[in-house]
Amino acid sequence: MDSPVPARILVVDDEEHERKLLEDLAREEGYLTLSANNGKEALALAVTEQPNLILLDLVMPDMDGFEVTRWLKHNPATRAIPVILATALEDVAAHERMLSCGADEFINKPVDRWELSLRISKLLKSYRSAAASVA
Repeated sequence: MDSPVPARILVVDDEEHERKLLEDLAREEGYLTLSANNGKEALALAVTEQPNLILLDLVMPDMDGFEVTRWLKHNPATRAIPVILATALEDVAAHERMLSCGADEFINKPVDRWELSLRISKLLKSYRSAAASVA
């Protein structure tokens, strides 16, 4: 019996330590990872690599997570890719803004391993179900 191909997660964070931590958490769950250290790099990788999910830092220089998410969700080539925004912001207005810009989920930093695993798993199931129904 063939085992399913591991999902590919694009991890985007301008802080190298945070990016590596998120990549390690994803790999420990059996996912393959791609990484980007800024929004422009993330957009290019999202189009060319078509990851199964994007884990995106909210606060980055030049192009923040809001802008990256809006671009991803308006581009037909990337709009179906689930996006989880990771943030240290805890106010309700920021959380509402994250969801209104198109993010599928958000998670607070410092990231809880169990919560991240749960959110990734939930979104990947939805993503795979949608992809299977289109095929």
